Amino acid sequence: MVGIAAMVGGSIFVLTGPAIGLAGSAVIVAFIINAIITLFTAMAYAELGSAMPEAGGGYLWVREGLPRPNAFISGWMAWFAHIIAGSLYAVSFASFLTGLLDMTNVSHDLLLLNIIPMDKLIAVASIAAFTYINIKGTSETGKAGDVVTIIQLGLIFILIAAGIWIMNGHPNWEMNFSNFAPMGISGIVAAMGLTFIQFEGYEVIVQTGEEVKNPRRNIPRAIFISLTVVVVLYCLVAFVSIGAIFPSGIQSWEYIGQSGELGIMKAAELLVPYGAFIVLGGGMISTLAALNATTFSSARVAFAMGRNYNMPYQFSAIHKKNKTPYVAILMSSIIMAIMAYALPLAQIAIAAGVIFLLLFTQVNIAVITIRKIYGDKLEYGFKTPLFPVIPIIGVFLILGLAIYLLVTQPLSWAITVVWVVIGFFIYRMYTFRKEIDHYAPIVTSEGDLQRKDYRILIPFAPEDPDRLLKYAIRIAKENIGEINILRVITVPKQTPLSAGTGYAETAKKSFEPLDKLLDKQDILNHYLVRISHDESEAILATVEEQKIDLLITDFETFRNDKKLQTLLTCDVLAILSEGNEEFTFELAKNSKSKERTQKNLVVLYDGGDHSDVVLKATSWLERSGQFNVNVLYINTKNEDKREKIVGITDILKQKEYLEQVGIEFNEITLSDNDLRYSNVTADTILSSLGNFQPDVVITGATISKFSLFTDPHFLNMLYELKCPVIVARHFAIPGVHTIKTLIQRLRTFILERIGDLKKLDKLKSTFRHRKYFL
Repeated sequence: MVGIAAMVGGSIFVLTGPAIGLAGSAVIVAFIINAIITLFTAMAYAELGSAMPEAGGGYLWVREGLPRPNAFISGWMAWFAHIIAGSLYAVSFASFLTGLLDMTNVSHDLLLLNIIPMDKLIAVASIAAFTYINIKGTSETGKAGDVVTIIQLGLIFILIAAGIWIMNGHPNWEMNFSNFAPMGISGIVAAMGLTFIQFEGYEVIVQTGEEVKNPRRNIPRAIFISLTVVVVLYCLVAFVSIGAIFPSGIQSWEYIGQSGELGIMKAAELLVPYGAFIVLGGGMISTLAALNATTFSSARVAFAMGRNYNMPYQFSAIHKKNKTPYVAILMSSIIMAIMAYALPLAQIAIAAGVIFLLLFTQVNIAVITIRKIYGDKLEYGFKTPLFPVIPIIGVFLILGLAIYLLVTQPLSWAITVVWVVIGFFIYRMYTFRKEIDHYAPIVTSEGDLQRKDYRILIPFAPEDPDRLLKYAIRIAKENIGEINILRVITVPKQTPLSAGTGYAETAKKSFEPLDKLLDKQDILNHYLVRISHDESEAILATVEEQKIDLLITDFETFRNDKKLQTLLTCDVLAILSEGNEEFTFELAKNSKSKERTQKNLVVLYDGGDHSDVVLKATSWLERSGQFNVNVLYINTKNEDKREKIVGITDILKQKEYLEQVGIEFNEITLSDNDLRYSNVTADTILSSLGNFQPDVVITGATISKFSLFTDPHFLNMLYELKCPVIVARHFAIPGVHTIKTLIQRLRTFILERIGDLKKLDKLKSTFRHRKYFL
């Protein structure tokens, strides 16, 4: 009922008419295509709503699956969009009611105390009424929503039944659909853009996660049932409105389209006695049902953000008797009432559509990353089929519609950008500090007061504290940077964080040997001790708070921490070794000692996403004078296609540069058959590496399509090397790499087809010349 109320709203009566004017009878096709597009995102909501059934919905999942500050921005946008929607429903209800008063010749042009217009008073009063109902309790909210939604559906069914009855008695009703798509495909697309956002109300359903029985089963069912019911209702209302009226001298779809927002009301007048009253009454009831749903959902977003310290913590307060988040409800409703009274909602409402589209994009990416982080640790009531293809398609479809709105409604994007910028400013100035102080507070912070632009972070390892430090020192010298060392005191979740403060002094003393070493090297340094229930959260908080550029960490620790891999927002060097680094980064004092101490550094380079970091790391180590560098370029493309591959020019330039500075550049070519199986690819690379007898290997986090953190054959390859391995990973926004790869593959495919066409034209030209000669 909550989902149907949010999706139908008053739009089934208001927007269907203009949509028919744009697409004609093909508006039914527009509704069905919208439903199919919506289904891609609905599956993501069904999966996460069943696995993480908590208040906050999309905000909560973005918090779990995307780097900061995505969580705050998504919650900030969702809260704003729900409040706008609620304000719009309240104003729409007032418009429907004043329209009904007009039809009954009851004067409504009154001013309360000669100040407040009556329609504004009605809008604010309706918000106040549903604020009270929502504070009283979830049961009362549900009952009120059920009553108004049942009345709403009853009025819609009266119109549908009347239309089918008339069509059944009229032999030529099919003629109304003879000119099915008068505006062509462009008209269908325009109708889709107008009505798409109305099919996204299922987002409200997931906000009930903590207050619904058996959410793992019921939330996915509610999403799919409500979506199906609403699509059928929209299609049937459009079908009978076009097929059951027979205006003279004009086609039925034109008659409805010319009346715009009043089109369905005009059609209802021809369908049943008092049809206009039924539409106005249905519109009033529909907007009240939607107002109830959005009041509920906006408060749950604010409640979840308050509980996670992304809003003032008071927003998470629960009413002692009613067990509802009354502060969040009150604050959301007050802002909703102010907007309904004071602001021009027409333009802002379009911005709400853009905001929802951006939120849905984040959720589609989050469903991919959450699967990666948690795997089978979550209990799912529904899992998206054809994963991750479905959410990736969802991202493309939603971004396509967002771009359409950018072209057709640029002001909506301007409002969205302004709101996001305001939210980001609030996050940096207030929210971020509050959040970190709660989840990973600093108990000790020492070091130089001066700061450098380039900042390196090392997690402190008590068992071997200086193993990673020598890499950090070398890189800090090359970048004129600073080194930050973090020690995390982990406290069990059931224990308050204050229990960890007793270990702060001991943790502080453990830094003393490192402090002496760094002072000797004349490198700026900082030492941080944090207390947290989750070490990954402490590292993520430090990376953002200290504006870290590079994390140097242990390979095994990093590869087993899916959360850190997914949410980290800086480059990484993950060091795999067993304490067998038989080298230092001290510069050789003379040529003889240089020859004696030089080690073989082998670089695996494939021109992929992490290659820039690989080359930087190579440069940092090579300048120490301790290494003889060999680059092994892994060519994953066939020779005859090389000129068509995106980025090949850059690779060739890099090869030329490396050869000029005296670094040996070698190459192995892997065929498509080699790349089909990771064991074949790993064995081929391992065999080639053996020829160099490497003392150190640098590689990217991926080689072709294989990940060195997850693929068992490549992991085995790293262990077989029996030498330190530096695995470099470049930071990229989650999901962007996958989308970028798909775009590059599509572009490569198009370039290849163009090349084939040129060959064909050349062949045809040759054939024509030979024919002429004969």
